Amino acid sequence: MSKVIAVILTYNRQDLLQLCLAAIYSQTCICDQVIVVDNASDDHTQEMLSKLDYSNLKVYLLSQNVGAAGGFNAGFRLAYKEGADYIWMMDDDVIPEPFALQRLIEADNTLDKNGIDRAYLISTAFTENGYVTNSPSINKKINHIGYKDWPKFAQYGVVSVDRATFVSILVPRGTIDRYGLPISDMFIWGEDTEYTLRITEDVPGFVVGASKVIHLRQEKGVLNIISENSEVRLKYYKHLIRNRIFVTKKYRPAHVVVKIMCLDLYMILKLLRRRQLKKAGIVTAGLVEGFLFSPEIEYIDSPVKSQCLPLRIYKCESL
Repeated sequence: MSKVIAVILTYNRQDLLQLCLAAIYSQTCICDQVIVVDNASDDHTQEMLSKLDYSNLKVYLLSQNVGAAGGFNAGFRLAYKEGADYIWMMDDDVIPEPFALQRLIEADNTLDKNGIDRAYLISTAFTENGYVTNSPSINKKINHIGYKDWPKFAQYGVVSVDRATFVSILVPRGTIDRYGLPISDMFIWGEDTEYTLRITEDVPGFVVGASKVIHLRQEKGVLNIISENSEVRLKYYKHLIRNRIFVTKKYRPAHVVVKIMCLDLYMILKLLRRRQLKKAGIVTAGLVEGFLFSPEIEYIDSPVKSQCLPLRIYKCESL
């Protein structure tokens, strides 16, 4: 039997984390282990976790907030070290429906029986009101007679994709062995795009229609610095701009890179006209950093960066 470990990345959202854990432990297909990676929360997350009595739950408290990229990097490392054959990764605001994991595993078995290789499988995500969110990008590989190949997988209840997010993604151990880990230096926003594009260069991932999750707090739609009102989130837009340019340079043709840069320049002018100087400065900084940013891929045997080391490790029932 394959060993499946669920990994939840959390930061200062204890209420959401409780909902996520309850959903994980209500699955029709039980995980062999559940790992919570706490990205140095400074609320009452640790106190809440200490009162839980879930079985096979292990909590890792990181020594500092290393962003989503560093947290996911640590989560994949930890689950791999625990011997996972499959790592089921998600944020704390993802609420899987009871059959979510079972449907992912069933789809994986179906693809395996039909000799179809896969980089990962991912659930279909919805908002609380039923809108599709976190849509992955359909794989556009062409078959021998010049047509896109993705419709042939519909008979198995899946669609081949490449770019996706870490919203209920099931990653086989072999994918990590071959392609490595998310790039922790990206910090936040875009690390999942880079990783899923990287691991689907040879074989696609698959979105599973029957595996469903609710992604809470997604009604605002895609990220937009013009409409952003949160000072906490605003500072992260520099990473978004930088990472987008980095990923585009790495995986897209040169003319797409030029287009993205032109759009960012237009955004700067638009913000300046609105006298939103702080936001214009953030976009400018991200654009400049995007030219210079070239982080290395980390592999499972690469040294763990000091900021990603857990400060404390424990099982909840032993506290």
